[in-house]
Amino acid sequence: MAAAAAMAALSRRLRGALRLAGARPGRAAAGLPGLTPNLFHKNLAKVEPPHQLKFLHTTLSRNGLEEFFDDPKNWGEKTVKSGDAWNIKQLRGKSSEDLHKLWYVLLKEKNMLLTLEQESKRQQKPMPSPERLEKVQKSMKNIDLVVKERETALRLLQTGHEKPVPGEWRNDFLGRTYWYTYKEWPIPWYLNKKYKKRKFFYLPHVNHFIRLRHEKYLRARVRRQNLEKTRQKVLQMKFPHLAVNSQSQ
Repeated sequence: MAAAAAMAALSRRLRGALRLAGARPGRAAAGLPGLTPNLFHKNLAKVEPPHQLKFLHTTLSRNGLEEFFDDPKNWGEKTVKSGDAWNIKQLRGKSSEDLHKLWYVLLKEKNMLLTLEQESKRQQKPMPSPERLEKVQKSMKNIDLVVKERETALRLLQTGHEKPVPGEWRNDFLGRTYWYTYKEWPIPWYLNKKYKKRKFFYLPHVNHFIRLRHEKYLRARVRRQNLEKTRQKVLQMKFPHLAVNSQSQ
C-alpha cells in the first residue's frame, strides 16, 4: 500500500511539472492545450530537406502496363531501327554492376518483344523487325557467358578448381567421358562395396565401338548441315528478293 501511494504521488508531481512547463500566457496551440507551438516543434523528429532524400526505386514510374508494349511511335511501323547485339568483347570491358543493370534492361526488352510477338500472332500480322528478339537473346546469352568466365576465374584463383564442385573427368565401361563429382561417403572408398562396383575404365576391345560412335556423330552432324543448306536454297528460290537484300547487307 505504501508503495502504491508513493507511485501515485510521483505521477501527480510529474503531471504538475508538465502542466507548468507547457503553460503559456498567450494562446495555446490549436488542438493541443497547454503546449506552445515552439515546444510542439521541438518534440518533432528532425525533417531532412527534400534534396537530401533518396528514392528507392530505379525504374521509371508509370501507371499501367505500358512497359510491356513497344513505344507508341513504333506502332503501325513495318520496320523498327535497332542496334546490334552485345558481343562478348564489349561485355568483358564492363563491370559486374553494369552487367547486372544491362541484364535487367535486356530482360524488360525481351518481355516487351514477346508481348509484341504474341499480339502479332493474335492479330495475324507480321511482327515488326522480329530480329530484335534474336539480338536480345544473343546479348543475354553473352552476358551469361561473361559472368561464368569471371566466376570460373575467381574459383580457380581461390580454390584451384574449375567446376563449382570439385571432381575430375572419368570414363565409364563404354568409353564415354563424363565429369565425376566428388561425394562424401560415410565409410572409406576402399571399404565401400557400392563404390567398388562402379567401373571407371573400359577394356581395349571397346575402342572399336568408340570409333563407330564417333563416326555416327560426325555423319549426323554432316546430315544436319546438308539439310540446313537445302532449306536455305529452297527459301532463296521462293523469296529471291529477300536473298538479294541479305547479300547486299
